[in-house]
Amino acid sequence: MSFHIRVRAGALIIQDDSILLIEFHDENGLHYNLPAGGTEPGETVKEAVRREAKEEASLDVEVGPLAFVYEYAPHLNNNKYGDTHSLGLMFECNIKEGCKPRMPADPDPNQTGVKWIPLTELDKVILYPNIKEHILAYAENKRSVEIIEEQDLEEYLKDK
Repeated sequence: MSFHIRVRAGALIIQDDSILLIEFHDENGLHYNLPAGGTEPGETVKEAVRREAKEEASLDVEVGPLAFVYEYAPHLNNNKYGDTHSLGLMFECNIKEGCKPRMPADPDPNQTGVKWIPLTELDKVILYPNIKEHILAYAENKRSVEIIEEQDLEEYLKDK
């Protein structure tokens, strides 16, 4: 499928001063990502967050506020992550009671783990994209952005 800008959605899960990351080992070596991926047709960004957390970490999550937005513009970055322009919406999430993160039954071929990384050790891992400072700032300040969803807005009254 071709996109002018692909919308991605991800889960920022921080508990006990650690962050949940998905571990990969591929042609780029060992690295980590937030549980995230592209939205599918007919899916809201919050639904995509829940699906990605389930697919990559076997988790059910409660999607909270929008923590930050990440844009990847290939033409400004020598296509280092490919040629698809993308906009990533990362939401603060909480793990639903009774759920424990674990490898999914059918992981991505390059996924090698689901790991809790202490925030104090985040600088010791390779995180794609390299948003470590932004994650630490968010964990410290919890300044979020409201996402406005049309279905939650009040309808205009029609003239009679």
